[in-house]
Amino acid sequence: MRFLQHLVAALSLSLLALGASATPDKPQNGVDYRTLDKPQQTDSGKKVEVTEFFWYSCPHCNALEHELVAWVKKQGDNIVFKRVPVAFRNTMEPQQKLFYTLEAMGKFDEVHQKVFNAIHVEKRRVDTDAEILDFIVKLGIDKQKFLDVYNSFGVQSKAKRATQLMQAYQVDGVPVLAVDGRYLTSPSIVGASLGNRPEPVLHQATFQVMDWLVSKAKQGK
Repeated sequence: MRFLQHLVAALSLSLLALGASATPDKPQNGVDYRTLDKPQQTDSGKKVEVTEFFWYSCPHCNALEHELVAWVKKQGDNIVFKRVPVAFRNTMEPQQKLFYTLEAMGKFDEVHQKVFNAIHVEKRRVDTDAEILDFIVKLGIDKQKFLDVYNSFGVQSKAKRATQLMQAYQVDGVPVLAVDGRYLTSPSIVGASLGNRPEPVLHQATFQVMDWLVSKAKQGK
């Protein structure tokens, strides 16, 4: 028993050491982050705009979610945080509409995490219009009110705009984090240089890069 405790402690210390060695102290362009050839316009004023491109069904987006929320909270007034649901194909569009419907109905804070849980914890499909409606009704949200917003011109326009933003930012995978309309980073970008590391280590490294990029962008304001 005592041997097992020592083994667990040793493994924990090894993981911490691995995390420390994997953290980029001086992020490099083209390695730890990318710079867009054509910067995108932001509307956050003197604050730094940070945008997450994500997909509800992406396991890596789900894994990042809690740490991302904590990081955003820690940033406070330094940043304006936005989310953009992506659609690499037509079958992903219903989840885009779900996201913007929840925002329009004032239900985002209440339901956002429940969508992730339904898909990644309960292993439910929440992909099609019918599956989304079934999920929403079981939460006790009025069916007709939801459909009215879900099928509205406003939500459809926002979904199309999200796809345009995804293309403008050259997003080819998720999650991706954009800073100040010009810098992109993600656990996969950071991981390309760090090699095969545990996901928590990649998250830690990503947020250190994000801290650095926010500071860099703020200096340019």
